[in-house]
Amino acid sequence: MKPLIWLALDGVGHPQDAPPDSPWNAELPTLRPFVEAGLALDASLGVGGLPQSATGQTCWLTGRNAVTAMNGHYGPHPGPTLQRLLDADALPVRLVQQGARLALLNSYPPGYFEAQAQAAARGRNRSGCFPYSFVRAGLPLNPPGIPLLPATLGLNYRSPWLPQDTVGVWQRHGEALAALSDHDLLVFDAWFSDHLGHEGQAPTPPELAAAGRAYLLRLDALLNGLLQAGAAVVISSDHGNFEDLSVKGHTLARVPFAASGVPLGQPGDVVQGGQSIRGWFGL
Repeated sequence: MKPLIWLALDGVGHPQDAPPDSPWNAELPTLRPFVEAGLALDASLGVGGLPQSATGQTCWLTGRNAVTAMNGHYGPHPGPTLQRLLDADALPVRLVQQGARLALLNSYPPGYFEAQAQAAARGRNRSGCFPYSFVRAGLPLNPPGIPLLPATLGLNYRSPWLPQDTVGVWQRHGEALAALSDHDLLVFDAWFSDHLGHEGQAPTPPELAAAGRAYLLRLDALLNGLLQAGAAVVISSDHGNFEDLSVKGHTLARVPFAASGVPLGQPGDVVQGGQSIRGWFGL
């Protein structure tokens, strides 16, 4: 049995809400039709201000309204209130309790763990919702025996974000992940899109526009490899940002929720989207 692969995008608004010069308008023969065939979900949840990562991702991971719990949008990292929600009800926590097999696909360098230790010594959490939830579920980061993925999708972390590999590498990554039959759920926390989005400005620098296109081209190849190998795949996002590189901050764009191999249902917002994912596992 092949696993469900969850590509959890960070800060990627739906192409229907993107401007004409958006990275979404690159040639994306697999990704764009896949997303367009899915849903565009509300991330604002009727609350003023711009949606943020910590509350948005907690909604996806728990199926609960984290924005109401926080009395507003909050991010980027979960504080004590959101940590309590994740500790009790995050999808990795609940699935491990049921005996499911899952892993976080991100590759974390040594500097990540050093930064986490320094923050913990000051009594602070600097971990995003996805790694936080996997650790709280008792699962390791950088799990052995898994073909791990860099969040940059092969781009350099710093400007001008030049590719360090070829698009074809990401097709093969997808094929390799689809072959991991000993897992029920594999999650990729694709946060680098939000990092690029926060570099936005008007007019958009050519090197940033090129990096945005290169990022989505690699995501397109990864998705194609997964689908060609028969994997069930779901794509989500927590808020808008990257889809409009002419602005530096988050946006009010709706976010994608698309899937192959599992039923989407008819959710209208990110809380209901999280509930749909939980339903696939009987939660």
